[in-house]
Amino acid sequence: MILPLQITSRNLELTEPIETNIREHAGNLDKYYSRIMSCRVTVEAIPNRSLYNVHVDMTVPGSELVVKLDPNTDLYIAIRDAFHDARRKLEDFARRQRGDVKHHEQSPQGRIKALFSDKGYGFLTTVDGREVYFHEHSVQNHKFKELSVGMEVRFGEEMGEKGPQATYVKVI
Repeated sequence: MILPLQITSRNLELTEPIETNIREHAGNLDKYYSRIMSCRVTVEAIPNRSLYNVHVDMTVPGSELVVKLDPNTDLYIAIRDAFHDARRKLEDFARRQRGDVKHHEQSPQGRIKALFSDKGYGFLTTVDGREVYFHEHSVQNHKFKELSVGMEVRFGEEMGEKGPQATYVKVI
C-alpha cells in the first residue's frame, strides 16, 4: 500500500488484538493486487443489537473498491468476511485490468417438443435435432402447467438411465 492503513471505529473501542487482526488482513491484500494506493477500514458496533459492521474501502489506480457486508454478531468473523470479499474484488479488478475476462459457456438452447402435463414431464428438441427428456421439477422460471409446445428454452443436460435428460429448464 502506498498510503498507510487507516482504521476507524464507531461505537466501540478497538483492542490491540482486533487492530492487529485488521492489520494482518490488510497486509495480505497486497498479494492479490500490488498497486493498492490506500485502504480504509471502518469497524462499527450497532448499539443495543450486538452486531458489527466492517467496511473496507480501497483506492486502486482509476477506481475505488468498496466492501460493505451485512452485520455479524462476531467481530472477528465480520473482519474475516469483509477482507475475504475485498480480496475477491481485488482479484476481479486485476483480472479486468489484464484483460482476462471469464467467459461463461452458454447453456444449450432448444424448444419444447412435447408435454405430458398429467404425468409431469415433457421433451425438448435441441438445435441439432436431438430429443431431451425433462421433468416438471427441472423447470426453474415458469410453472410447468404454463408451458406450451414451441417455447424456446435453455437447459442443462446429463445422461439419464434412458438417454439425455435436462437437469434444469429455463424459458427464454
